[in-house]
Amino acid sequence: MFLQPLFISLFFLFGNLGPKQEALKPGAIYCDDGQCYGQYEGPEFIGGSDVAHQFSNTMAAAVGDQLKLLYRNGNYVKVDFSKIEMSTKGMGSGTVVYFLKIPFKAVPTACEAYTAFDHVGGWNHIPALAARRRQLAKALLPGDALSISGLKTTPEGLQEHWIQWRHKQVQADCVSQ
Repeated sequence: MFLQPLFISLFFLFGNLGPKQEALKPGAIYCDDGQCYGQYEGPEFIGGSDVAHQFSNTMAAAVGDQLKLLYRNGNYVKVDFSKIEMSTKGMGSGTVVYFLKIPFKAVPTACEAYTAFDHVGGWNHIPALAARRRQLAKALLPGDALSISGLKTTPEGLQEHWIQWRHKQVQADCVSQ
């Protein structure tokens, strides 16, 4: 008799904690109008390859797809670099829980939006930012530049620069703006 009211009280108190506290399916990425988030759970390395860090590639692709979808629907946004959340609990132990949240912020016009997204990072090493800049230069609209976050790090040693730009096919009308 006492447990039912207690359970109901706890449900209302803790029932809607938001995406970070929800049970996330390992490897799944969830996107909506305001963000993409998800997590990888598993080994850090398999055969010398940093498989956990490859979740950054998966997230970057999902964010790029979501930015394009929002743009096509008239919802003009860009990634809010200042609010990106990254955690790598267990890194260094062989098994890691890598959580990522990439939030968006609205911009007033289509040509202020960004519709392409990528990263350059390192699992316990400095990201090769100069090389990534050269690789992405051909993806830019004439006269455009990449928008690059400051170095984001987790206490365990993941280092990432997140990168966004105007996709040259999707935003071709923005060449002169």
